[in-house]
Amino acid sequence: MSYVTATAQLMCPFGDAGGMLSVTSQQKFFIDGKLVATIQDAAPMVNIPTMGMCKNPANPMVAAATAANLGVLTPMPCIPATTSWIPGNKVTTLAGGKPCLSNECTCMCMYGGVVSIAYPGQIKVN
Repeated sequence: MSYVTATAQLMCPFGDAGGMLSVTSQQKFFIDGKLVATIQDAAPMVNIPTMGMCKNPANPMVAAATAANLGVLTPMPCIPATTSWIPGNKVTTLAGGKPCLSNECTCMCMYGGVVSIAYPGQIKVN
């Protein structure tokens, strides 16, 4: 398990690009010179950025564009609709009184995507 830091790379299976996590939940704890993320860093467009173009038909904008294009899947700009991170493992480490985010966590988008951590930002040295 690795802890997630600012500049972690995120991905969604329905987006055509990745995005970089922004940490705003705490400003005191660092790993490798980068802020440690907590499970509160889940706000759409604040912590979790757009992931390019969304191609999930469950997204109302994609559904409308696809219907207007006679049923041909038509991707639309990703506007994340995330709510909270789901722990992948019991994280007992706190940063500013909040559970740290680990690379095993995922974040659900209301449109059916699952945001995951492609690169946690922490460089492990064994």
